[in-house]
Amino acid sequence: MEGVVAQINGNPILIHALFRSNPSRSPSPLSLRPLSWRKGKVTMSCKQSYLASINEDVKAHLKHAIPVREPLAVYEPMHYLTFAAPWNTAPALCVAACELVGGHRNLALPAASALHLMYAASYTHENLPLQESCRPKSTIHHEYGPNIELLTGDSIMPFGLEVLAKSDDPAQNISDRILRVIVEITRSVGSQGMIYGQYLEIESIQSNGCGSCHVEEIERVCEKYEGSLYACAATCGAIMGGGSEEEIEKMRRYGLYVGKIQGMTNRIKGNGKKI
Repeated sequence: MEGVVAQINGNPILIHALFRSNPSRSPSPLSLRPLSWRKGKVTMSCKQSYLASINEDVKAHLKHAIPVREPLAVYEPMHYLTFAAPWNTAPALCVAACELVGGHRNLALPAASALHLMYAASYTHENLPLQESCRPKSTIHHEYGPNIELLTGDSIMPFGLEVLAKSDDPAQNISDRILRVIVEITRSVGSQGMIYGQYLEIESIQSNGCGSCHVEEIERVCEKYEGSLYACAATCGAIMGGGSEEEIEKMRRYGLYVGKIQGMTNRIKGNGKKI
């Protein structure tokens, strides 16, 4: 397997994670070298892209984790809003990072699922019905009304941590990794990460109005919001894959830059500005 590719606005930009199966290949400027070389195993259909195969596996894991069951008043909107939220590439980056450092995909699926649940909760809260926003209009069809959607967003976030905690298997001896990933996720979505980014965005809009933010302000928002999310995704994948501390920190930095690019591209284009 040669490349791991994610996309921004349909353009492939990411990892070029070169595995030991072809060590003679000349380095790509986008490669993650000098990460230590490890043999990785990637399972996918020949007709699927690597990104599509990861997304399919994460969605299957989420569907198993959130079946529609009693009480229906709780689980039906949870299931609906989890899959109604736009799909970004952070969960795929988590899985790719795990496989890059030599881990099996299944180790990273709970963390990748938890990351999507955190994002889905945030997206639900940001796009409640009747709420004014300068962001592009939400694609969610609001079936449940603002009160239910507010409560559902509150329930999705802790459920993501529950999904992750339940994945602990004593036979695999990964309890320390899971605990570390839980800390990484709570930090990235909390007051120093995504929520701080949302605060900065609201503050900027209140000061400047819609569509008039400076690029420097947008960059600061994106570093805290998408940057924190993607840095966390790459870090968690490397942790679950058993990566070294050096590999984990390199993945963290890589994810931060990818998230900032993702966020700035979306916001600048959404505001009608040119990069």
